[in-house]
Amino acid sequence: MEIGISTFVETTADENGYVVSHAKRIQEIIEEVKLADAVGLDVYGIGEHHRADFAASAPEIILAAAASVTKNIRLTSAVTVLSSVDPVRIFQNYATLDGLSNGRAEIMVGRGSFIESFPLFGYDLKDYHDLFEEHLELLLKIQQDNKNVHWNGKFRPAIDGLGVYPNPVQEKLPITIGTGGNPESTLRAAKLGLPIVYAIIGGNPANFAPLVDLYKKAAREYGHDVSKLQVASHSHGFIAKTKEEAEEKFFFPTQKVMNQLGKERGWAPYTKDSYNRALAPDGALYVGDPETVAKKIIHLNKTVGIERFMLHLPLGTMAHEDVMSAIKLLGEEVAPRVKAALKN
Repeated sequence: MEIGISTFVETTADENGYVVSHAKRIQEIIEEVKLADAVGLDVYGIGEHHRADFAASAPEIILAAAASVTKNIRLTSAVTVLSSVDPVRIFQNYATLDGLSNGRAEIMVGRGSFIESFPLFGYDLKDYHDLFEEHLELLLKIQQDNKNVHWNGKFRPAIDGLGVYPNPVQEKLPITIGTGGNPESTLRAAKLGLPIVYAIIGGNPANFAPLVDLYKKAAREYGHDVSKLQVASHSHGFIAKTKEEAEEKFFFPTQKVMNQLGKERGWAPYTKDSYNRALAPDGALYVGDPETVAKKIIHLNKTVGIERFMLHLPLGTMAHEDVMSAIKLLGEEVAPRVKAALKN
């Protein structure tokens, strides 16, 4: 079981209305990744967004800075919005990160639930699905043989026997599929033999068990070795020394983000009742003291089959010292509990 962190480098207003600058939040992230590495966490992921309340429009640059101050932790996008970016450039950027980190880079790709990148980079939303299919096909072609790429498609010029450099340190730069739980995405990952990451951010996490079963069954039918295909998840959460402290500190930033997104997407208001339901043992929030959070992760492994758990931290703006404390507790207290329990 691998345990790590994901973030979108949020810059929402705090309870006093203060909004941290993008520059300061990015600088804080480097300190957070450095601590995550120091306390033994396995992976750190940064998601791509192109809006004022997120500072990570170029995750690979932040991860490259983090590579220079870390030694062991794996560094991944979470996710790269592959539909609206050139796969050649993505491979080059993450192969460069792989060199800087001495073989610790990964690419997590997805279609993206946020669409700001499409008009920004001149893509048409009507091509949302087709762009992802074509860009993924090209990225996988480069992954297989970056020194001699032959490819032809609809949305970008053909490549006829060209090399895409630099060469990564790893024999094959890892590529995973990120999804919110779409059966189509599950089957795509299974057919291609790619590891999968589920965003489990609402409802009962146990509801993802049938999707994991579908993924593994389909992967076997396509002839892939399921033992080599990792199933991962990312979920919102926060850890403090006491359950009460964690629940109190995490409510406001969670409500702030969920209500902002709710206005944009037509969701019902996020209330204290919504929050409390998600805190329950069968809820999707991993919030509490180390023992509480560890038990929920262990349960997720045993009921759904998750082999890598990424705690999305923070959700909305939280005090940097609180985030650092949560990272320390995740690495020093939660992860050892989980790994010890799953060895038995």
